[in-house]
Amino acid sequence: MAQISVSDVTFHYEGSFDNIFEKMTFIIDTDWKLGLIGRNGKGKTTFLNLLLGKYDYQGSIRTNAVFDYFPYPVTAAQERQSCAEFYEQLKPGCEFWRVLCELEKLRLDTEVLYRPFGTLSHGERTKVLLAVLFSGENDFLLIDEPTNHLDQASREVVKAYLAQKKGFILVSHDRDLLDACVDHVLVLNRHSIEVQNGNFSSWWENKSRMDAFHQAENEKHKKEIGRLEQMARRTADWADKNERTKIGFDPIKEPDRCKGTRPYIGAKTKKMQKRVMNMQKRIADEIEEKQGLLLDIETPVDLKLMPMRHHKEVLVSAREYGISYGSAEGADCHAVFRDLDFAVRQGERVFLHGKNGCGKSSLIKAILLRSMERERADATCAERTDTTMQETGTLTTAAGLVISYINQDTSHLRGDLKTFAAGHDLDESLFYAILRQLDLERVQFAKQMEDFSEGQKKKVLIAASLLKPAHLYIWDEPLNYIDVFSRMQIENLILKYQPTMLAVEHDVRFEERIATRVVQL
Repeated sequence: MAQISVSDVTFHYEGSFDNIFEKMTFIIDTDWKLGLIGRNGKGKTTFLNLLLGKYDYQGSIRTNAVFDYFPYPVTAAQERQSCAEFYEQLKPGCEFWRVLCELEKLRLDTEVLYRPFGTLSHGERTKVLLAVLFSGENDFLLIDEPTNHLDQASREVVKAYLAQKKGFILVSHDRDLLDACVDHVLVLNRHSIEVQNGNFSSWWENKSRMDAFHQAENEKHKKEIGRLEQMARRTADWADKNERTKIGFDPIKEPDRCKGTRPYIGAKTKKMQKRVMNMQKRIADEIEEKQGLLLDIETPVDLKLMPMRHHKEVLVSAREYGISYGSAEGADCHAVFRDLDFAVRQGERVFLHGKNGCGKSSLIKAILLRSMERERADATCAERTDTTMQETGTLTTAAGLVISYINQDTSHLRGDLKTFAAGHDLDESLFYAILRQLDLERVQFAKQMEDFSEGQKKKVLIAASLLKPAHLYIWDEPLNYIDVFSRMQIENLILKYQPTMLAVEHDVRFEERIATRVVQL
């Protein structure tokens, strides 16, 4: 077991005015299963890159650990090859028999190692790369969001696999995964960094208690500051009034006064003024102590949604419906699913379940086309192929149905936020306000969206969807890369406004709270 000692590390990207990290100091053990938690844009992936030595920084990081990073970058040439041909390029010195052993633990047939990597599903790619990652010895592994785009079954396999391992940092926003796989957490708070024993739930419980304590202390300090300010004002008034009596007096009204009382009055005034100065110092001390209490408290702003009411009860209906890809006459036509019967009624929040490739996104695409939003569907659907989609059975949508759509893909986001808002007919000030409520910092507004983190890009799509009044909200994996705090914020929003939704989302905790019905494909 070795240690990683981070001391006074300060870092910012070239051309940026804001520091990602400032005087960051902590120590972690390489024997831990460490979960890295923080809001989007707080520097989780940046920290991993600092450990890998990719950036210059101030301060020091001292360790004798050897790092390896997931996901491995796979080139276009390697995608045309099988993993058996290029795995040693990903992890030099890796032994093939170890990869086979790790694949068995991931419940994946070894034949995937001999297929072109580009033909593998998201789940198969993730498992193959994890098998290569864990096939070494004594490396401290940096694992960055391994479950994005994975179906629920694949997530369960990866969760069980990582739970048996140790010696890694896991960056994830999946609360269920963090609870199952980590024994320590490294939290990038708003203004501080903390290392704590336990998993996400134990840390969240401790944080909730600490936040409640700090809020109570804050209220106590506010009352004390108010009391001291009132006393200081009253004492200052007495001192001023007393000082004015030093010169001139009425011998009839004040027969006991003489010129010799003037020094006495001056001394008394000076004593009162010193008391005021002491009170002001106490006020300053109380304010300084109070200021540090609420810096790291997460108080998500309540978001707003504007769901519309449709005159029909059933908004989407499918009867014996199926989707296939390929030539309508050809024998190579591939059926994605068939004989689907389901309906989406007003007030329901229907979640689509199934393995990657079972047709969830295809069904969403078909609904978008049915609802007469062909241009929007063509512009935003994630994957366009040269195959023809064939349909069987019936799929109908209510007339005049207005849909607000979140695509799982963010690669189309280019340019600045102002241009994006104008292109989507969004009120710019409201759009910025929602992004701020989703904790996108103002400094990001001046940047190009291609420079955003994946979580920040996803927040752009979520904000655009929230701004559009709609009868039906179709969200295709909206929480990929979204931080834990924003996930809770979105959960509360949906439970408050009860919109009609059709969603694909593999976050177990999110589905448990939100879904009213699950449709299995």
